[in-house]
Amino acid sequence: MGPSLKGRALRLLSNREHSRYELAQKLRQHAQSEEELQQVLEWLQIKGFINEQRVLESIVYRRSPKLGYARVARELKDKGLADHAVASALKDLKETEAERAKIVWLKKFKTPANTPAERAKQMRFLMSRGFAPAVVIQVLNKFVTGGESTLSSEDEDQLDRFVEDL
Repeated sequence: MGPSLKGRALRLLSNREHSRYELAQKLRQHAQSEEELQQVLEWLQIKGFINEQRVLESIVYRRSPKLGYARVARELKDKGLADHAVASALKDLKETEAERAKIVWLKKFKTPANTPAERAKQMRFLMSRGFAPAVVIQVLNKFVTGGESTLSSEDEDQLDRFVEDL
């Protein structure tokens, strides 16, 4: 006979913070019934082992140095966290997005792109990390080459909306 449902949950929580939704997904296959699962989750929450605020803070702290706002927001939403809590946790990330993108770019590439193909590769890399297109262009133009953005603010807004819809 394997470990109890409570034991499995505590072992998962000892590795890292989990949201209630995420823990339920992982434990569901081991539960005898949905009622048993809910009882264990309720006990964990009452005892303070499940704390949504700690999950938010942990993910933002661990992931924001490497990822853009959009990617961190997606990870938080995938954990089943409330939209208002996600918005509150991410309020400062947009303000630091350009600086974080610059640091990520410097770690990966170190030198400006010499060809359009290299520039496209660098843009794809930063966008895959969840940085907004306008920020990517800003980093590649302003921080890297010292130039100004080649897109109008309207074009940048359209790019941002496009990425948000993905």
